[in-house]
This record gives sequence, C-alpha cells and structure tokens, in this order.
Amino acid sequence: MDKLLVHGGTPIHGTITISGSKNASLPILAATLLTEEDCVIRRVPDVSDTNYMVQILTGLGSDVERFSGTVRVNAADITDTAPYDIVRRMRASVCMMGPLLARKHRCVVALPGGCVIGDRPIDLHIRGLEALGAKTEVAGGNVILSAPGGLKGANVDLCGDNGPTVLGTDNVMMAAALAEGTTTITSAACEPEVVDLADFLNSMGAKVSGAGTPVITVEGVEKLHGCVHNVIPDRIEAGTFMAAAALAGEGVTLRRVNEGHLASISQALRKAGHQVHFNDTGDACTVHRGETPMPAEIVTEPYPGYPTDMQAQMTALFVTTPGTSVVVDTIFPQRFMHCAELKRMGADITLSEGKAIITGVKSLSAAPVMASDLRASAALVLAALTAKGTTEINRLYHIDRGYEHIDEKLLALGANVERVRE
Repeated sequence: MDKLLVHGGTPIHGTITISGSKNASLPILAATLLTEEDCVIRRVPDVSDTNYMVQILTGLGSDVERFSGTVRVNAADITDTAPYDIVRRMRASVCMMGPLLARKHRCVVALPGGCVIGDRPIDLHIRGLEALGAKTEVAGGNVILSAPGGLKGANVDLCGDNGPTVLGTDNVMMAAALAEGTTTITSAACEPEVVDLADFLNSMGAKVSGAGTPVITVEGVEKLHGCVHNVIPDRIEAGTFMAAAALAGEGVTLRRVNEGHLASISQALRKAGHQVHFNDTGDACTVHRGETPMPAEIVTEPYPGYPTDMQAQMTALFVTTPGTSVVVDTIFPQRFMHCAELKRMGADITLSEGKAIITGVKSLSAAPVMASDLRASAALVLAALTAKGTTEINRLYHIDRGYEHIDEKLLALGANVERVRE
C-alpha cells in the first residue's frame, strides 16, 4: 500500500485543471449496458473506482478500451450477473441493477457491505425497481431482480429518511429508459451528476425530462443507441482544492469547473472570510486565503445545499480558524471518523450527535494518521499542508478511489508531498 508524506508549511499557489467527475462517470459507465452499440465517454478520471467499474463491465462481457481519459464500451454480448469479487470493492456498483434489469430482464448483483461513514441501504433502489414491475429475491448475499415480461412505466416515489438517493434515482432512471410507457420519479435527487446521466441517456435516444428537479419524467423507448459524451467536472475535487487554497494558499486557480455546481461551497468559503472569484464564463475560479478567517457554521443538505462530501474538508479548514465553528452532517451523521485523526494533530473538536464543534487552534503538529474513507483522507491531506513537520497519511488507497493523481496536482501547486510505498 502507498502512503503520502506531507511536509507542512509550504504555501500553495498556481493553476491546475480539475478532472472529470467520478460520481458522474460511474453511473454513465453503467448506462453503457443499455445498448449494443459503442459508447465513448471522455474525461473519465483515472481513479480506482472507475477502474473497478471498467473491470465489472469487462466481467459482464463488455468489450472495453481505456486510453487517455477516454473509455469506449461495447456491451453487445453481456451476461446478467455482476462478478462478486469486483462488486464487493465498490458500493456504487449497485447502479448496475437498473441497466442490467432493463436490458436483460434479470440481474444478479451482490449486496453492498457496511461502510465506515454509516449505513447506506439500497431499499429505495429496490422499491423503485419493484414499482416498475421487478420481482426481488435475496439469496447468498445477492439481490436477484427479474422482470420476465419487461418493465412497465409507473409513478415512483424515492423519498427516504435522509433525503433523496442519488444512485437510486440513477438506477430507476436507467431502468425506465427501456420500460414500456411513462415513468414519473418524485423526490428525485437533483445533483449535477444526475443531470449528467440524463444528458447521456438522452444522447443515446432516451426521453428524459426534469433532471435537476425533484420530478423526473422518463418516456420509455424500445432501443437505445451509442453516443459520445463528455463527463462534467468533479465539483468535489474542485471544492477540495478550493478549501486547500483557503487553508494554505497564496492564490490558486482551478480550470474546468462549473460555477453553478460550486455555489454552496463558494458561499461557505466566503462566509468564512476567504476570497473566491470566477471568470466571466464560470469555468475557472481563483481562491485566496482571507486575511482574517472567521468561524462559521455549515449544515450538509441535498443539492443545491452544502454537500456531505465536502464536510470533512471544511472541518479541516476550521481546525485552525480562530473562534468556534460548527459542522452538522444531516446526510451521514456518523461521518466524522477524520476528527479523531485531526485531534492527533492537535485539533480541538467535540463531537455530539452528527455535529462537530471546532475550536480553532493556532497551529497543528505533524503525526502519523490513518485515512478511514475517501473524503476523510482528503481532510487529512489539507490539514497536513499547514502542520509543523511531516505528516504520514496511511491507507492512501482511500484517496485514490476518487482523486485523480492528487499528489501530482499538489506538487504542481508547490506543495511538498511525496508518495511512498510501504
């Protein structure tokens, strides 16, 4: 396993380009199963999660080529059973259910295991697919869905206890694309990644409208065709580097971003006293650390609210912000594993029922720390940028799940980091 050594105290500055969205790429790659024709997806980030998805597509029988950020998939001859040894590594593999069920009228997908950021059940996925006519059986750790007569359009409500489900919305939308009749999805997730998937489906010949709102309408078609698609920029990677610039930057510019997708993150950083400027076209932004950073309170919410995937990074920023800041995660209240590691570096954090109360300290000191999940590992990297000494971040494979060449991008900004093999 690799680990990252971060030699703190070196300001970052300069310009980098943001990669394509990991969270958009995964369901789009899964959606290639809906057609027998070639699909070409560009700007797919080179991260372990997309690599796993490519392996799953190959295991299903797809012909896949990957080169320079572009993935070509031909799923003309596929099976209906996703290979467990790969599926178990990535929860997002559940988004195979919708397209496999629509195309093959049957699918077998391993149930996802537990997760360190809290229980994330797939009951809403199942409920949505059953509303379209699927029969469900759970056996041997697998969920087996079947619809011998094909899927039928229906009204599907995806309202859950913790808000809309993004992958659940994706699954039902993909399944409905080849269902007979019209499907109306209410309480749908509004995230940009859902909109990107809808755009991809429409490029294949689907009839999806309303994506980006709580109500999505899908008119089923008999067949979909291949297409070429460019994945949207990764708003969480962009937000992470925006937070890094606010923490340790002397002017960092990010290219290939979407201003609208970053509205809540920009607002949170400005509220904390930092400067965020977008160009006239909204596809590049520059972040400067504020002269007088201020404490603030953020509450995670479904899009367009503040994203839970940026909670840990903002916590890292507040650790050395004077005063008392509060971070509340309403989506995943248990998602504070990074706080224990930040406290090892000298942070003053009190946890209470999905809330972190952070009293800013003057500085952090380097320590060996352990990454527990994707975004927690990013928070540790951010904190280490200003810590005194060399911080050793172990289990780097977590960050490699969703950040494309993060060490190389940090080096391009002047950070003193090095990846070493344990």
